[in-house]
Amino acid sequence: MQLAQIFRFNWSRRLLKTSATAILLVVLSVGLSGAWWDFGGDDNGDQTTRESTLPQGQAITDPTSLLRYALPIDNEPVREFQKDIEDIAFQLRSTRWGAMSQDARDANRVLSNRSSDILAGVPEEGKPQAEALIPQMEDKLSQLREAISSQDKSQVWIKRRELLNQLDRIEEMMVEEFPYEVPAEYADLPQLKGRSTVEVETTQGNLDIVVDGYSAPVTAGNFVDLVERGFYDGLEFIRAEDFVLQTGDPPGSEEGFIDPKTGEYRSVPMEVLVRGDSKPTYGVTLEEAGRYRAQPMLPFSANGAVAMARPGIDPNGGSSQFFFFKYDSELTPPGFNVMDGRYAVFGYVVEGGEILADLSEDDKIVSAQVVEGEENLVEPQVAQAS
Repeated sequence: MQLAQIFRFNWSRRLLKTSATAILLVVLSVGLSGAWWDFGGDDNGDQTTRESTLPQGQAITDPTSLLRYALPIDNEPVREFQKDIEDIAFQLRSTRWGAMSQDARDANRVLSNRSSDILAGVPEEGKPQAEALIPQMEDKLSQLREAISSQDKSQVWIKRRELLNQLDRIEEMMVEEFPYEVPAEYADLPQLKGRSTVEVETTQGNLDIVVDGYSAPVTAGNFVDLVERGFYDGLEFIRAEDFVLQTGDPPGSEEGFIDPKTGEYRSVPMEVLVRGDSKPTYGVTLEEAGRYRAQPMLPFSANGAVAMARPGIDPNGGSSQFFFFKYDSELTPPGFNVMDGRYAVFGYVVEGGEILADLSEDDKIVSAQVVEGEENLVEPQVAQAS
């Protein structure tokens, strides 16, 4: 039985609330393989700073935060500042004004005392722009502290977001070059050496997707290449059940993309970057690799995770079909679910995620286009089919 069939069971809300552990065991006991389309290595050993800078405790459910932590940068003070500002969101949900004030004070201490260390992580060509951002961040942080002091929840959310947007610009400047090489066996596939933003117009509204090539260059490159070709324009959603919204099945008998240059079905390998690894694991799920406790850099802990679909039990058979993950805290709790490591996430919906619940098999993608980061797509040189 495939995973999609499992979630057709008419579980009551009472069952869903009983135990995340029980749900996980039920799912694993009936298996994950079966019919043709399911939505859906070695231990690299090398350590990077991305693992150590991720916050401990509550799982991150904000897609922009997950993308921020997935950037391949090595600057301790900027991560410390980020952690303080990110934590305000957790405290605000429980209305802990004292904890928020402490976070803001800690962030102010970093920005006041360690701005030179932050700027040291920016290449010389970007330093003038980064230096100009520091006083702007100081001003925005002052506004955030004032909103916390006056206990104005709406302004805290707004000022926090504005401050993080400024931080994003500095962190993106810190990335000097792509951090690793994709294995030679996948060099004939498109690669995304960085990030792109894709705007998807649907019959229910627009979705903005940030596609992360730092964590999944082959999977992300395949997707952006197909967007550039107009492949997804007009395609219907073929599955809209429980927490999965799947599309990408072209008209006709083919289940994926046939490359006109080779005349062959383009298959994409399973690709998951684990926290602490210097490069992704390829060709196998993390379960197959024996890495049961490994945490993907891009987890299924946020509404609007975008992941590769694949045929049955073949982890390397994905092509054009992908799915949007509609987060359910009861069925797929962060850090403890049946999805992480079994399916390759390659980006997140950062705008428009609220319409995912409204999309159904009666809807379709009107158009998809790359609106930012097109230059990061690297196309392979492939011989023309005879």
